Amino acid sequence: MKKVEKKEMQEVMENGSKFIKEFKKFISRGNAIDLAVGVIVGGAFSKIITSIVEDILMPLLGIALGGHDFKGLSLNIGNATIKYGSFIQNIIDFLIVSFCIFMFVKVINKFTKKEEKKEEKKVEENILLLQEIRDLLKEAKK
Repeated sequence: MKKVEKKEMQEVMENGSKFIKEFKKFISRGNAIDLAVGVIVGGAFSKIITSIVEDILMPLLGIALGGHDFKGLSLNIGNATIKYGSFIQNIIDFLIVSFCIFMFVKVINKFTKKEEKKEEKKVEENILLLQEIRDLLKEAKK
């Protein structure tokens, strides 16, 4: 091998190892891991919501509407079949899933606000305590 080829290969190896190090750093950061966990939990949550919609809410809604099933609604035009019932079902699914996620986020925010208030209270107590210590030290120096 020529010296030029060895030098080029060494540069490629160094750049590759830098890339791998950057990738490891990115993966190990909390945000990427949190995102991965969120996607997995979101997928499982979606299955639960889909089951609630399809197995519980839609049959009840069908009974309330006189036994109609939205998925079966369609319109035939020539050789084409327009399944507007499936579209209606997907809109209802979306609205219910969005509402459930909204409620889930509200509950989580409520808990995090309580934790933040507790921490703020602790910080305020610590500040007051430090001020008292400071004042006592000033008095002791006099």
